[in-house]
Amino acid sequence: MTFPQSIRGGFHRYAEFSGTASRSEFWWWILFTVLVGAALAALSGPTLASLDGTALSVPTLTPVWQLAVLLPTLAVTVRRLRGAGSSWGHIFWVFLPVAGAIVLAVLCSQPSTTRMTAPALASTPAQVLR
Repeated sequence: MTFPQSIRGGFHRYAEFSGTASRSEFWWWILFTVLVGAALAALSGPTLASLDGTALSVPTLTPVWQLAVLLPTLAVTVRRLRGAGSSWGHIFWVFLPVAGAIVLAVLCSQPSTTRMTAPALASTPAQVLR
């Protein structure tokens, strides 16, 4: 799966927790969300002056972006875990600081256990069967 296909698939199947995701689909999606988040964080927000003369920085759009991609990221992660032969319950590793992210990254990096013959965005049964 290519980078644009992965992004399109992430937004088209944003709340689809069934099925599987390939490694490339998962990692392209993660790269996309990290790059956009980093670009938004690099943008400096406006600075406001308070009454006592101190400067107050307004947050950037990064939190809005993180909320916008939360559900699609959870969905693609659950599909990737399923594609790697793991239970979706492994998503809860994310709540364990640092080590949980490492465990989840290793689980999502495992090769697929199911043969993914159809593209993720196939729209007709004839395309799936090719």
